[in-house]
Amino acid sequence: MWLRFIILFSYLVVIAEISTAQNLKVVNRNLTVDSTIRLNEAPGAGIAWFKNKFSYKDFSNGVIEFDARGRNVPQGSFLGIAFHGVNDSTYDAVYFRPFNFQAADIERQKHSVQYISMPKYDWESLRTDHPGKYENNIIPAPDPSDWFHVKIIVEWPLVTAFVNDKQVLSVKQLSEQKKGHIGFWVGNYSPGEFKNLKIK
Repeated sequence: MWLRFIILFSYLVVIAEISTAQNLKVVNRNLTVDSTIRLNEAPGAGIAWFKNKFSYKDFSNGVIEFDARGRNVPQGSFLGIAFHGVNDSTYDAVYFRPFNFQAADIERQKHSVQYISMPKYDWESLRTDHPGKYENNIIPAPDPSDWFHVKIIVEWPLVTAFVNDKQVLSVKQLSEQKKGHIGFWVGNYSPGEFKNLKIK
């Protein structure tokens, strides 16, 4: 019972402390915080690194959960989570392309969730050299304009992603870093909304 209470309390502390602007280091975006965390649309990738008193600079293995909402705009909605971050350009990430969730083209659906390891392994190099290995479709596909729940389990070197409690991706990390920072991530010309963060 006490263990469950401690875990629940730690979740609540995480949510309370991350959900304030001073506890986020924002890179290449403007930030709005109320009941949700919003990053605006801009060229290039953007990250809101968590820098509350826990820092998470030493996050290695664990579970990251949150709710996310993008938009149904082709090539205009990429959002997810960066982890094992060394700096603003060196990190691993799992992100989503909501505009592909329910695309009429089956091939586009297969590009709904993506793992990357920056800066060496971006989506383009992975798709070219390892087609279908580091991205996948999501079944059942969420509404591309609505909130969806994400759970990322990091057990270095294995990363497993779930959407709405269904496993959608399982890959081995391509980077050698085994710990680092965590942050909400958005892609080129993409805004993003996030809420209900839990880190275990």
